[in-house]
Parts: sequence; C-alpha cells; structure tokens
Amino acid sequence: MGPPLLAFACALLLMPAQALAGAREKLAALAPSGLVLVMDEKGNELVAQNADKPFVPASVAKVVTAWLAMEVLGADYRFKTRFYLDGDRVLYIRGGGDPFLISEELAQLAPALVAAIGKQPLSGIVLDASYYPSDIRIPGIEATDEAYDALNSALAVNFNTIHAVRKGKTVRSAEEQTPITPFAISQFLARRAQGHGRISLTQNPTVGLQYAGELIAAFIERAGGSVKGKISTGVVPEGLEPVYVHYQSRPLSTILAGLLLGSNNYIANQVFLEIGGHRLGGPVSLNKSLQVANEMLVRHDLAESIQLEEGSGISRGNRFTARGLAQLLHLFEPHASLLRSGDGAHFKTGTFSGVSTLAGYADSSKHGRVRFVIALESNDGAMRFRLLNAIQSGL
Repeated sequence: MGPPLLAFACALLLMPAQALAGAREKLAALAPSGLVLVMDEKGNELVAQNADKPFVPASVAKVVTAWLAMEVLGADYRFKTRFYLDGDRVLYIRGGGDPFLISEELAQLAPALVAAIGKQPLSGIVLDASYYPSDIRIPGIEATDEAYDALNSALAVNFNTIHAVRKGKTVRSAEEQTPITPFAISQFLARRAQGHGRISLTQNPTVGLQYAGELIAAFIERAGGSVKGKISTGVVPEGLEPVYVHYQSRPLSTILAGLLLGSNNYIANQVFLEIGGHRLGGPVSLNKSLQVANEMLVRHDLAESIQLEEGSGISRGNRFTARGLAQLLHLFEPHASLLRSGDGAHFKTGTFSGVSTLAGYADSSKHGRVRFVIALESNDGAMRFRLLNAIQSGL
C-alpha cells in the first residue's frame, strides 16, 4: 500500500473516533456536571461521564421494579380478590393487593359475583385486608391529599383515591363509570376546596377500606344484588371457602406497561410488595420484597450499584449508579416494549425537585441501538431530552 492509500486508510479509521469524541464534547458542553452513560449492544461504553457517581433515580426506579416483577411473578400473573359468603349472608372480601381494582374492573366483577351469591339481600359486608399489615409505610410517602401519596393496601379501589367535582356543598363523581358514594362525598367535602380534583384516602387504612366497601356495594346493586347491612372490617372465618375468586382482567405485563407510562407510585409499590409476598408468603412486607430484590441483584452483581428503599422511586434514599442501571437495562431488554416509546427510543423518566433522570434504549445514527442513562441535578426536564437527541444524532 503506497503512502497516499495508507494515509487515506488511516483517515478512515480516525473518522469514527473523531465523531465519538465530538459527541462526547457536545454532551459535556450541554451538561458538564451531569451523569451520562451510553453503551452499544456489545457492552462497549461510547460515553461515560460521572458513570460511577451514585444518583437519585426518582421514577426511573420503576424499571427495576418492572424487571423484578417479570422475573418473580411473570408476564401472565394476575392479582386475585376472593369473596366468601357465610350462612347469615354476610359477604367477606379478602383483598390480594390488586393494584388495578378500578371502577371498570368492578363493573366486570359484580355480575359474576352476584351470579355466585344470588340476589337476596346481603346482611353485611366484611372487608379483610390482612394480607397487608395495617402499619405498612413506604419511605417517601407523606400524609398529604396528593394522589401520589396514596396508601398501599390489600384492598383498595381506584388507586385508593377519589376523583370528584365539588360545587358549593354538592359533590359529584368526575368519572361516568364511578358512582359517587356517601363516604366519598363526606371525604371530598372535608378535604377538597371547590372544583375538580383527585384526593388520596389518607394514611389511615380504615378510610380507604370504607370507600372500597361502599363502591363494591354500589356495583353489586348495579348488577342486581342488594346490600342491607353495614360495611365493616374483619377477617374471613377459618374454614369458610370462597364462593367467587376474581382474577384481574389485566395480566401483569399490561399493568406494568401502564405503570411505566403513567408512573403511578401506588401501582409500583403494590407490585413491589407482591414480589415479596409471592416468593416468601403473606402477609406482605417491605422487608420481604427488599430481601427478594437484593437476592436477585446480588445474583447479577448489582447489589452495590442498585440500592432500593422501595419500588416506585418516591424515596430519595434510592441510589443507583449509571453502570448498574445500564446493566439492568440489558437484563430488561426483552421487555423494552413495555416502556414509553417515541422518536426511536423506549424510555422512562424520573422527576423530583432538583432531580431529572431519563433511561432506556435508543436508535443511534452510527452505533445502532444503544442503552443510555441520564441523571441531572436540575429542574430542567427538557435538558435530558436534548441530551438524548444529541446521543441519537451524534453517535
């Protein structure tokens, strides 16, 4: 090979390296103190800026919960709610932690339940939430009316929230599919100013249970049944067999897709708690789920780089490194379609005051599909997407 050809060949070899260096410089200029890691399909690090610095993942932690759930529970797993009827026609309802026991689900459930128990009046409803300890608390969840602070429960409806409209002293449901109940009206009048909104049902478990009982009773009556007695809490009598078991109409994979799109903290921790309950037996506990999670992370050498306090990302005590999360993204890749997609990327965002994160998979111009992790100590949520665009166009 003559000198001109040799020089040309060397120039060709240098071009990708120069382009890569240029992309790194652009990313560093956009977010000099930010955390950015990009890896190709072979595991080569194309960009590694502050890649070992621990960061608060915020809702990006839901990707870890989704991976754990798919591994432990499986894509086709369905949450169950059990119904029992005693000789006095008292209906017992044992919650199984179903995160999607929403009005549309109750509308499907009620006709099958009434067919099983008959249309004669029920003399009472007893709600059994013993699958969850009454004192369960999730780090980061606060005692506010915000929907993202809803209490996790073995038996809750509509994400343990009430969605309604208040005008003066009149309250109506904000959802056509959801009947308004006396308890919902009293809660909304006591805790919500005028207008439209959604409130969580406080950190007192009996509040959410009372609402669940009233709403289930309303759907029983819509389906042709009748409830004459009071709604109370208790446990199913020993030896009583279920007359109907309701399997959630959505498989776990569908629930996770909704979780990763809507980023609902309540759903995330219901799923996270079920991981421990399923593997180690009930009642659920945060410690059981953390034990199962840590055992799985240890198996993949991720225990130091993925440190969880809970499953939604609402706790600022969660700590990840970019390299750890990138490795987990490799494990989660068969389920990448569960993530939100757009503009050649599948991704999950995370947002706190002073925290902006983004992680997932993206199609790049020169390196095919890449895994990426972006974490900024910033309130500029748009910057993470500018960085993603720079990754896609520059790499």
